[in-house]
Amino acid sequence: MTTTQPLSALTMLLSRHTRRRAFITLVGGAAAAWSVPGHAQQAVRTIGYISSRSRQADAHLVAAFRHGLGEIGYVEGQNVAIEFRWAEGDYGNHEALTTDLVQRQVDVIVATSAPTAIAAKKVPRRAIPLVFTSGQDPVKDGLVASFDRPGGDATGIYVFTAELGPKRLQILRELVPGAAVIGFLINPNVVTAAFQLKEVQAAARAMGQQLEIFTASSASEINLAFDTMARSKIGALLLGADPLFQVWRPQLIDLAVRHRIPAMYEWAEFVTSGGLASYSTNRAEAYRLAGNYAGRILKGEKPAELPVVLSAKFELVINNTTARMLGLTVPSSLLAIADQVIE
Repeated sequence: MTTTQPLSALTMLLSRHTRRRAFITLVGGAAAAWSVPGHAQQAVRTIGYISSRSRQADAHLVAAFRHGLGEIGYVEGQNVAIEFRWAEGDYGNHEALTTDLVQRQVDVIVATSAPTAIAAKKVPRRAIPLVFTSGQDPVKDGLVASFDRPGGDATGIYVFTAELGPKRLQILRELVPGAAVIGFLINPNVVTAAFQLKEVQAAARAMGQQLEIFTASSASEINLAFDTMARSKIGALLLGADPLFQVWRPQLIDLAVRHRIPAMYEWAEFVTSGGLASYSTNRAEAYRLAGNYAGRILKGEKPAELPVVLSAKFELVINNTTARMLGLTVPSSLLAIADQVIE
């Protein structure tokens, strides 16, 4: 919706000879004008944005979110403000970050992962709506009653990621057919850990693939895990779906390259930064849609009536330069179906 700027609208009614005097008068009384009920100026609304990751890791996703808001008519710095909260991979402070935003009386909270969404759902939000992007089933997590009719104060985007472990394992086997043992690195503290482990282990058994499990929940533990992998002589590595790993993306890529371990990642950002391959949904599109939903709620739509969107556009990204450096030849069958091949 286009808003009318009050000074411009009034100025158009003034004659050329009285504009300057009227402008000075209006500027002097501007502070009082903003508080007049029913004034044409649209009030600035506030969105609370919580991420398990860091500002740097989320930069391109925030841009997509802002784009989605803009499509609904909300522009940061004009008619909407965004309060950002970054967990930096610390899952223990999600509820505190949510509570802080509630105390600041934001108009809507956007939770950008399953851990942040689950934490935000637990916090009494005083009827503040919740928009989420979640990598696991929001119905099973109790975020919504159903996909079509969320039925409460929350809705959002279901970004398939935790469920894609078996598919990533299959692609990794095609990339590294000679890997007798494939490692699986997972953060035991992420809410989807048990589910991911069960799914990947079942897929490995069905494929006849030997799997070795490694765990890490901090930067130092990631270093230790890779030292153990080097001694174990695994042939390839599958990384679990986890916001923490996105925070430590440069470290993970560097260690995999340094130890010459072909690795399959969760998101395309790992591959554009030098990782070998990823398989995921299009996350930027999911955040654009989350921006749409936040804007629509600010305009008065109810979360209970906004169906959960299933992000169903998948993309395979392969870094052929990294593959050659690791001594791998990417099968033509994978190159043919890849959405992006980095040379």
